Formats: sequence, C-alpha cells, structure tokens
Amino acid sequence: MVWRRFRRHRAAMVSLVVLGLITAFAFVGPFVWPWDHTVSRDILGNQPPSLQHPFGTTNQGNDVFAQTMRGTQQSLKVALTVAVLSTVIGSVWGAVAGYYRGRVDAIMMRVVDVFLIVPLIVAVAAINGNVRGGTTWYAVALIMCLFSWATIARVVRGVVLSLREQEFIEAARAVGARASRIIFRHLLPNAAGPIIVAATLLVAVAVLTEAALSFIGFGIQPPDISLGKMVEGSRTAAFTRPWLFYPPGVLIVMICLTINFIGDGLRDALDPRQTMVRR
Repeated sequence: MVWRRFRRHRAAMVSLVVLGLITAFAFVGPFVWPWDHTVSRDILGNQPPSLQHPFGTTNQGNDVFAQTMRGTQQSLKVALTVAVLSTVIGSVWGAVAGYYRGRVDAIMMRVVDVFLIVPLIVAVAAINGNVRGGTTWYAVALIMCLFSWATIARVVRGVVLSLREQEFIEAARAVGARASRIIFRHLLPNAAGPIIVAATLLVAVAVLTEAALSFIGFGIQPPDISLGKMVEGSRTAAFTRPWLFYPPGVLIVMICLTINFIGDGLRDALDPRQTMVRR
C-alpha cells in the first residue's frame, strides 16, 4: 500500500530515478573513467570542455569530470553516514525519553535543547578545525552527527508520547514485557514512518552542511575533494571558466531537490489520511 501511494507521487518517483543515476555516477563512474581526481602530468591545465574531458580541466591539471565524481561520492558518503548514525541515536534517545516521561524525560530533553540551540555549522567548524584528521570524510561525518541527532530525537519523542498510551502498549506491559522490549519491539517500529521521513530530509541537510563547511575551509580538504570544496575553489571562475563552477553546484542542488521530493513522497505514502494523488 505504501509503495502504491509512493508511486503516485510523480516528482518523488522521478527524483528516485535521478538520485539513483547520481549515485551510480559517483560510485560506479570512477571504475570506468580513465582519469582520477588527482593531478596528472598527461592532462593539460585550464582546458575547456572537450570529448576527452567533458567538464574541462583545472589549472593544476585535474580532470573536472573525475573530480565531480569523487566529490559527489564523498559528499554522499558524509550525508548517508550522518543520516544513519543520527537517526539511530536520535530515535533511541527520543523513544526512551518519551516512554519513561517524568524526570527522565525532562533531563534528556534539556540535553536535546542544548544541542538544538547550538548553530550546527559553527559548532562543527569549531570542533573540526581542532581535531587531528578532521578533514577526512569520516571525521567530518562523525562530528556532524554529534549535532544532528537532536531534531530526530524530538520528533520520535512526540510520536512515542502518543503511542505509549495505546492499547497494544498496555497489553505488552500487562504480560510483563520489559521496557527495552516495548521500546525496540513495539514503539520504534510503529514510529517508523516519521523516522524514515526525518532521516530522508536529514540527508539533504547533511549535503548542504558539508558543502558549506568545505566552502569556508572546515570540511574535506585536499588531496581529497568534495562538491563544496570544488565550489569554493572555483568561486572566482564562475564567469570566466564556468565549467569549473557549475557542475558541482548543479549536483548539490540536484541531490538536495531529489532528496526533498523523495521525503515528500514518503510523507504522503506513510500518512494513512493521504488519499489525493500528488503531481
């Protein structure tokens, strides 16, 4: 039923296909493309797009097409890692707080409030700039995850506060089910809809955050590359050498748009009150 509803959302279906193509471009493309993202002596620098180099080359002798594949791959790895880890941490935290309520809920939610009021980019940039190895993709992802789980925790807590009063939870308590079993076997599976939607949208947020961090110099750094770092490195060439600036910028926009449309489709598909066909 959920799949049928999702298929009716045409923008979400198109976005799913486009995101699949972008993912294949990022993770399969480097295995078939003759150039890699590093500097090569066989590449002439500062060349416009051609059949050999569809996105042109940089001044240093990098193939921009290969750089774009590598940058997309690293940005997606950061975004997916942040989304998965933040969803797991936030879901468990919110479910525990919502189930126990009272003093436990109050203390846990004050911790969430602290993380919510801290500006994400400022916090990640401050930590990332002072951690050895903080310029690698996995270090960036882990540090971003520390400040990204709070939103999902608040969403899950609200859902669990409603679910814990349902009859099936009362029945589980009546037969002597432990709190951990109720949380992981009953509450979290029944809160899967909001969790999935929130996790999907978090991917787009993580892509933009990583791009912003790389743009201001606190994200992934050379010799590695990301889409945000490519935009930062070519910002002065937007009009003189547009082949350096627009490919990574367009890909950032496309990834975020497709993720948002997919999240919109999932929200409609998982909402039992939704009966209209979205176009």
